[in-house]
Amino acid sequence: MLPERCHHAFEMTPLKKGRPFLALLFLPLMLFGCGEEAESATASLGGDKTQGAELTKQLGCGSCHVIPGIEGANGLVGPSLSQVGDRVYIAGVLRNTPDNMVVWLRNPQSIVPNNAMPDMGLSEQQARDVASYLSTLE
Repeated sequence: MLPERCHHAFEMTPLKKGRPFLALLFLPLMLFGCGEEAESATASLGGDKTQGAELTKQLGCGSCHVIPGIEGANGLVGPSLSQVGDRVYIAGVLRNTPDNMVVWLRNPQSIVPNNAMPDMGLSEQQARDVASYLSTLE
């Protein structure tokens, strides 16, 4: 048993008891904000997510990656792109922002030399379209 002076250190104060309730109260606001942020990021890219999905399919990205929404995209060479829109980093080193995704898609070897991701020869607009699609994968 703890001495009386130590025992009080582990008791929850009324404020601490209410924290789970406060977290639940603000949860819908946090979730709603995340959806808006993803849409805003896609819009700021100037890309077309529908065209990006089509390009992803045409380029054969699914031969190396699992990609939700792309039929037959079940490759195991690269990482799954499930929830890539929610990830913090691209390739473990590049902050996952819309502009950085475009840089990665256009020239992955400049970010991580000798990695398995090939240069797909994407134009700036094509990379923006693909990045717009990938940002929807949350």
